[in-house]
Amino acid sequence: MMYGVFFIFFLYAAACLWLCVQWIRIPQRHSETISVPNDFKLSVIIPVRNEERNIGVLLNDLQQQTLDKRHIEVIVVNDASTDATEAIVRAFEKEQFLDLKLISLNDVAVMSPKKRAITVALKIASGQLIVTTDGDCRVGAKWLETIVQTYLLTNAKFISGPVTFLDEKNSFDIFQTIEFASLIGTGACLLEAKHPTMCNGANLAYQRAAFDEVGGYEGVDQIASGDDEFLLQKIHQRYPGSAYFVKNGAAIVRTQPQENWRTFYRQRIRWAGKWAVNRRPATMIVAVFVFIVNALTIVLVAKALGEEMRDFGMNTILILKFLPEFLFLSLIISFLKKRTFVWYIPLVQLFYPFYVLFFGLAAQQREYEWKGRRLR
Repeated sequence: MMYGVFFIFFLYAAACLWLCVQWIRIPQRHSETISVPNDFKLSVIIPVRNEERNIGVLLNDLQQQTLDKRHIEVIVVNDASTDATEAIVRAFEKEQFLDLKLISLNDVAVMSPKKRAITVALKIASGQLIVTTDGDCRVGAKWLETIVQTYLLTNAKFISGPVTFLDEKNSFDIFQTIEFASLIGTGACLLEAKHPTMCNGANLAYQRAAFDEVGGYEGVDQIASGDDEFLLQKIHQRYPGSAYFVKNGAAIVRTQPQENWRTFYRQRIRWAGKWAVNRRPATMIVAVFVFIVNALTIVLVAKALGEEMRDFGMNTILILKFLPEFLFLSLIISFLKKRTFVWYIPLVQLFYPFYVLFFGLAAQQREYEWKGRRLR
């Protein structure tokens, strides 16, 4: 029995070390001066709903971009906000110098509000490169310049960018930052290995022609979430090896952590919705494997504590779990400019197995509430 458990954790350690190697292999895409064709245009699409606290700040960030403004158009899609979001965008439209367009949607029941918003925006978008982010995000001045640099140098069909949180105020926020870093890092490494699985819609870019070629969201438009990952997988299947991760600090998008456990729970259930319909065998095997490893970790930690940590074999197994995991998370956290959080990683590692078990079971729930709507 113990040999079988040891083998499982050995495989997990090897997987974590493999991720470390893949992360190191991702090219550092340093910012450099590039020649952008005169006729080049990109469209930044921002679906929003009730973002009066954030949308003005994001639009100001876009106003500060180092990429020449003649290459940029911004399309804000107001999805039936009930606050001052639309008024703020209209005021910004009059006073600033962005090529800014506002689309207002009616409050009608749809299976996937975000996909609807992006699809409507694409009908008027003139850019050959589509960039998406969310209304509660912050972006650096070189964000678009860095994305365009990657696009022109690699001829990418799909670009995934790094995302992290800002203004962490407590241990819950720090937990979210570290946990989210594991998702961003894993997605980047799998992209480097040409097995794309995960990305985040807060920092994406894709060639408009590629989006049209794969039929956009056709086939997944009935799923509330997944505007990011399903599109990544469709483009990868049509254009293998054409998706890239931007490993550049200037490309980091920062967003707000969830304010409390209730909204955090709803967000994770929403994300789990796309995994519930993702029947790719490799993805399912990995998910089950991670679930088993974390369930066994809880059992082993409890047993080790009961025996006062005297069992050498058991301690070795736990080291196989925690040390490679720590190394990988440290690499990602440092890249995201959160180095002071590295020493919180062991605490998150102790809590994380319970988190995995809870959401692994809770993900079976299909309905959830998000921004005042019931979705599934």
